[in-house]
Amino acid sequence: MMKWLLILAIVWGVWTYLRRKPKRTDAGGKMVHDAAEARAILGVSAGDDASTIRAAHRRVLATAHPDRGGSSELAGRANAARDLLLRMGEGAA
Repeated sequence: MMKWLLILAIVWGVWTYLRRKPKRTDAGGKMVHDAAEARAILGVSAGDDASTIRAAHRRVLATAHPDRGGSSELAGRANAARDLLLRMGEGAA
């Protein structure tokens, strides 16, 4: 009985490991090259704070998310734009 439990645990572990999706970086390769492009995607200006950037990101994703009939490419670019602007400190409050 213990042999079967051990075999089952090993098979489950291997199956879980092989089924795991690779981590995506830069929104699946959808790179945003500079802050001006990121601001254009989100529709924010250079002086906007973090809460404005996050609100603009939510607004863009409300229409661009693939679950709502939008494009996965645009959703990925919106995510990359938000991350870039927040990381660069443009959203510093």
